[in-house]
Amino acid sequence: MLGILGGGQLGSMFTMAAKTMGYRVTVLDPDPNAPAARFADQHLCAKFDDPKALAELAKCAAVTTEFENVNAQAMRDLAQHTRVSPSGDCVAIAQNRILEKSWIRKAGLQTAPYQVIEKMADIGAESSQYLSGILKTATLGYDGKGQIRVNTLDELRQAFVSHGEVPCVLEKMVDLRGEISVVVCRLNADAIAAFDPAENFHENGILAYSVVPARLPESVQNQARSMAICLANELDYVGVLAVEMFVVGDAGDLIVNEIAPRPHNSGHHTIDACLASQFQQQVRLMCGFAPADTRLQQACCMANILGDVWGDDGGEPNWSAVLDNPQAHLHLYGKTQARVGRKMGHLTVLADTADVAYLLAKQSHSQLKP
Repeated sequence: MLGILGGGQLGSMFTMAAKTMGYRVTVLDPDPNAPAARFADQHLCAKFDDPKALAELAKCAAVTTEFENVNAQAMRDLAQHTRVSPSGDCVAIAQNRILEKSWIRKAGLQTAPYQVIEKMADIGAESSQYLSGILKTATLGYDGKGQIRVNTLDELRQAFVSHGEVPCVLEKMVDLRGEISVVVCRLNADAIAAFDPAENFHENGILAYSVVPARLPESVQNQARSMAICLANELDYVGVLAVEMFVVGDAGDLIVNEIAPRPHNSGHHTIDACLASQFQQQVRLMCGFAPADTRLQQACCMANILGDVWGDDGGEPNWSAVLDNPQAHLHLYGKTQARVGRKMGHLTVLADTADVAYLLAKQSHSQLKP
């Protein structure tokens, strides 16, 4: 029996991977309609810090998580009774942008220039060198949430108040030329592998498309893999780790933006386009097995399907736009209510080249709305 904290779409895809590999799965999630609960052997419908539920989860042979905002201390406590990956310490680092950036730099990697702002008095003359910038809350920010763009010190102060005067990071805007991510699979320093970098495109702060292989020079892609592996080793990470990077300036320099201690939205293409998916890797690593082959079998593009494509009257999207293409794969997450901005599923299109895959994915996605 394997345990997972969180029963959303990532937990659902993990559960399906584990079941096909012969494992049973217990899911802990307070949502009675959690997507993963449809496939799990046991659904503990309780809060993530519920002592009774955690005691039950501790009986599993190994435990993992599908999201980083889980209680890190609960993961440390579980580790006293069973195998837990990633570690509670690594999850705690990923939960806090201040810790996260410190560890990235400790690994010898670059980030955007930034200033830590924990109180109003921290905003002063020094802050000007980070403007124009983005003020991000240190915790609980994802999919563009908890971020405000600022150009002046007055705007910075207003943004800090808007965030509730909680600890923040002010990141200087960079000459952004592209965004990529690398999903690393690590058991230890001798058993580590990385999937090919994905070239990512965001809309309204949410990932819209991931193109693989990234249409960047091979030297840049190799550097991205090396950077992600370096960071995973520095953290002594066990499990699946996503490392998001910015491509900056004319030289195409890489800087690390943030990490996610779990499978990642930009890695969903691995289900259809790789020898082993990121979720199969998650199962292998939490059980103490070396990562499987990460080779890409065919160029592809993943497109997120948000609640926006349902009709104004709640009508079903035009699924034939995807399913009439024999090279397209549709994945729906089983969520009961479609809402604007909510991730309801994704599609992946395989093609001979990344350019063609991107074109076909955008074409299929544009035809979904009834």
